[in-house]
Parts: sequence; C-alpha cells; structure tokens
Amino acid sequence: MHHFTKLVTASTMIALMATAAYAQTPRDTVVMAKQIDDIISLDPAEAFEFSGVEVGANVYDKLITVDVARNNALIGDLAESWTVSADNLTYTFKLRSGVKFHSGNPLTAADVVYSFQRAVTLNKSPGFILTQFGFDKDNVLQKVKAVNDTTVEITVSKPFAPTFFLNCLTSGVASIVDSKLVMANAKDGDFGNGWLKLNSAGSGAYSVRAYRPNEQYALEANPNWYKGAPKNRRVIVRHVAEPASQRLLLEKGDIDVARNLSKDQLAAVREKADISLVQGDKGYILYLGLNTKNPNFAKPEVREALKWLVDYDSIERNIVAGTYKPHESFLPQGFLGAITDKPYKFDPAKAKELLAKAGLPNGFSVTMDVRSTAPITDIAQAIQANWAQAGVKLELIPGDGKQTLTKYRARTHDIYIGQWGPDYLDPHTNAETFAINENNGEDAKSKTLAWRNAWDIPEMTKITQAAVLESDAGKRAATYGALQREHQKISPFVIMFQQVEVSAQRKNVSGWVIGPTSDTNLYAPIVKN
Repeated sequence: MHHFTKLVTASTMIALMATAAYAQTPRDTVVMAKQIDDIISLDPAEAFEFSGVEVGANVYDKLITVDVARNNALIGDLAESWTVSADNLTYTFKLRSGVKFHSGNPLTAADVVYSFQRAVTLNKSPGFILTQFGFDKDNVLQKVKAVNDTTVEITVSKPFAPTFFLNCLTSGVASIVDSKLVMANAKDGDFGNGWLKLNSAGSGAYSVRAYRPNEQYALEANPNWYKGAPKNRRVIVRHVAEPASQRLLLEKGDIDVARNLSKDQLAAVREKADISLVQGDKGYILYLGLNTKNPNFAKPEVREALKWLVDYDSIERNIVAGTYKPHESFLPQGFLGAITDKPYKFDPAKAKELLAKAGLPNGFSVTMDVRSTAPITDIAQAIQANWAQAGVKLELIPGDGKQTLTKYRARTHDIYIGQWGPDYLDPHTNAETFAINENNGEDAKSKTLAWRNAWDIPEMTKITQAAVLESDAGKRAATYGALQREHQKISPFVIMFQQVEVSAQRKNVSGWVIGPTSDTNLYAPIVKN
C-alpha cells in the first residue's frame, strides 16, 4: 500500500515542480485541477464516465437539454421545438437555423440521423439509453429520419411517458456530431470512433484543442456558439490525483478551481480570504457492488449482513463530512420517487447472526477493487476495519479509474466500490441500472449494474420496465418507492451516500455552477476578473 501512495505522491511532486514556474494562470484561461483518470474516451457515443461525459457536455449540443435554473425543465437545444403524436410513438423535431459546427459545416437533419445511427450501431457503454426505445443497427435509419434539412422524425417502439424519452435525449450519448467531419476520419467502418476518442466534432461551447490521457485536456472556446461566445477563451483541466496537491496549487494561484478537495482540505481553505466554495447537490450514489457469481454473495443473508457491517455514521463524520450525505436507496434526493429511508446502521452482532445463518459463522475472505483516489481509498479502508469485526477479511486491490471500471464491466470483480451518476434526470436512469437485468448471460445486450453483479431478477425487471409506460407522475413515484424498499432488503448493493459536490475557487473566478449530473457541469458561464 505505502509503495503505491509514495509513487502517486512522487509523480504529483514532479507535476508541481513543473508548474511552479508560472504562478498566475493566464487572464483568459480557466485552469482546473480534477481527478480525470476515469476518462476512457471523448467520443460522446462511448464516454460513460463522469469526466468524459463532462467534457462532452461542454463540446457538443443535443436536440434538447435541461434548464438547471428552472428545476431541470426540458428545453430546446439544437431543436427549436418538437411535437409528440397522440399515440406517444412519434416525435418531430424542428432544428434551429443558422447553427454551424466548429468546422464551419452547417447543422442539418442528416447530422442528427448520423449521430443516432452511429451511437446505436457502435452500441458502446451508454448505447442502451437509446436502444431501449427499440432502435438497433438494422432499423435505426427507418426509425430516425430526416423529413427535410431542418426536420427530424423519431419513432419509438412503445408509448413511453414522453418526459422519459425526452429526458434520455439530454444524455451525452444523444449528442449531435458533425457527420461530414466524422465520416472523413472514419476507419474500417468504426464511424470515426478511434479518432473521436481524442478529438471533437461538435457545435457546442468549446472544441477539444488537446487531450493527453491521465494528464490534461485543453478546450478552446467557440466564438460562434449559437448561445453566444463563452465568457472565457480556454479551459484547461489537469489531472491531479491528490486532494492535498490540488489545495496547494489553488493556494499558490497555479490553478483557478480545485474539484476534488476532501473534507480536511475544504475546512482549511474555507478560512482563506482569496478562496470561495461552490456547492451543488449531485445525483451521484456511492455504493458497493457485490458480484453474486461469488457463491457467498449468492446468499441473501450474506448480502444483508454486509449492509449491517458498514459504520455509515463514522465514515461520514471522519471522511466525507460536507462532501457526501448518508443515503441508502438507489434514487438520489431530488428525483421523482426518491425515498429517505435508511434501514441500515452499524450492528456487528446482527451481521454475525446473519453470517451464521448463511453457514459462515467465522466470516470469509474476499477482495474489493478500489480506485486509488480520495475519498474512495479511505472509505474502503474504513469498511475493511468494520468488516473485520465479523470475521470478514477484506483485501483491497488498488487501481486507477479505468482499470477498476474495466474489470467491473467484465464482471470479474468480487466487490466494486464506486459511484453511479444519473445519465438523465428521470428516475428510470437509476431504476434501470440497479433494478433491471433482462438477460444474465455473458452475451447480454444490456449490461446494467444488476447484470454486472450477476443479479438475476426477472420479476423486478418487469415491474421496473412497466414504470416507464405510466404517464401519471404520482403513480409512477409510488412504484419507485416500493421498488426501492424491496431493493434495499434483497439487492447485492450496499448503498451508502449521495454526493454533495464542492469546488474551491480563487475569488476572482465566478459563474461556475455545479449541476446535478456530469452533463450539467458547464464551463461557458465561468468568468475571470
């Protein structure tokens, strides 16, 4: 363990020495420090990690978006207006005129059709957000059609609640790409996926100027953005893994915004006259995923025992105060149907009783994949100590964000500790992943979190799927309430916290707003005086 932390610190020190030369950041450039080791790709059809999605949200426009200032109301983005047929099956979007991509190419309905076609055909991690509406690579061009240059018609497979379909279109996977530019960079039928991993082809507030994985990305403002030029000329986001290093850089003025300060660093900078804090309730849930391929986790008593074995209160007090709040259900506060029930607390005696019932009176040994960043490492170590009290010997396997996620997505983990963030602002975004598993086979099309943990739930799947066809919001909310209470009892998920995202920034910076999702962290309004 120590060897690993030493390595991280040494590399951070080198990074600090390299930047010490230019203390003040340029007037027209916003420099952030953030943990960006989770980025797998900048292609909006593939990006499905917090950092990658955040880049996409600032580079691409979508047909529609949400207005965070108006309680996440759905508003037109590249679509100026839309209509829904009486049977809730066909949506017609009228495109905004005069929009140009960064390349100078004009936006047309053909770009929208191509964007949907490539996202559905590539069907990478976020692909299911679109394919759940009945699109596949063979029918997508019949279902998503250009009526003329400025009109697009989309037909879905069932009469879903319109707010549900429209909310899905605010997700990163539904970003509109410059079809001419992407096609020009396509290789071997990859729809430009290889090229878009490191480049951009959008019409949004910024274009990607340079991206060096695990180091930094630089975005250049688009002066011709249809909403008006961003308030800054450039945004540079540097990967700084250690919160302590982020604090140091901020205090010296080497960066303008620190994104991952821990409880202790926040307390320290809160007192400083030249630094202010910005806070937003994030819909991110922090949880443990227990892979039921492990025979011990196939036993419901063991899953329940571990829920009684986490000292939620002490982890909050000592590690995450001010940055997370206790939360034990899959829908975050602020979503339709969210509940506040917290049925579990630290009770080792109850846990031991359940383990004995499962035939494991002396506990068992198990591994957990842990992303080597704060506060994940500290929480994992606290849980390791908690579980030891009931004889559960937990071995922590450290890795970076990419390594731990890739293993988790392949179902080769025992336990994964991590966060899940909503992909759009409808309760189905979390219900679908935590409470649907259509096919538990290795070849499943839809690889939800329930699938990743090999949790086979045909009955719960049916109930969760039916909820999106209910257009009465009250009835829908009641269904989600019941679903979460059942889920809390039986699922292989130990849900612990909901994030409160806090940034610290230099006093001369204003306009930065933290939205409820990675798609709503927007750089364009940031001003530097």
